[in-house]
Amino acid sequence: PFCHNAGLVLRNESEIPKDDVLSYLKKRQGILDGVCITGGEPLLQKGLSDFIREIKSMGFLIKLDTNGAFPDILSEILSKDIVDFVAMDLKNSPEKYPLTCGIDNKTHNDFFLPFKKSIEIIMSGKIDYEFRTTIVPELHSICDIEKMGTEINGAKRWYLQSFKDSGDLISGPFTEPTREYMEDLKQKAENFAVLCEIRGM
Repeated sequence: PFCHNAGLVLRNESEIPKDDVLSYLKKRQGILDGVCITGGEPLLQKGLSDFIREIKSMGFLIKLDTNGAFPDILSEILSKDIVDFVAMDLKNSPEKYPLTCGIDNKTHNDFFLPFKKSIEIIMSGKIDYEFRTTIVPELHSICDIEKMGTEINGAKRWYLQSFKDSGDLISGPFTEPTREYMEDLKQKAENFAVLCEIRGM
């Protein structure tokens, strides 16, 4: 509900042909170091693994952004040695995951399972990674941070991102966190990750 790109979620946008993307990147070989595969949720795209492989073969580093909803696809792609870095959105504590994702008719135990599996895949693999959580005061408390931290205990990196109201939210209203609020949450989060920092402030 707090997604800042409602237009991308709620309206069908025209696709950019794959050849156009590859042609664009070919012209930038030696200029750009890497490509971020992001979304929406990129693991929804059919043929993503082959697409990443094509980009990788051009000499680019690859960063994959995911929300962790498709652990089997994530595991398959990460096993192919075509991704250099993976970033997973950690939305909230397990019981508040449906609410934070805009779904209110699922039990939290079943709903969180694929995300939990993705966390395990990322943390047990050889590919560098980070977790990030967009902090919305109406959705996140210190107690939630502690519960999330338990799920990723020992993680290399956990970034707390300050929610910003773009004016194009799916629903709301939501308020932006204060610096003091973010610092309080960071102090709790630091107990669970090797590196914990605030982004967006």
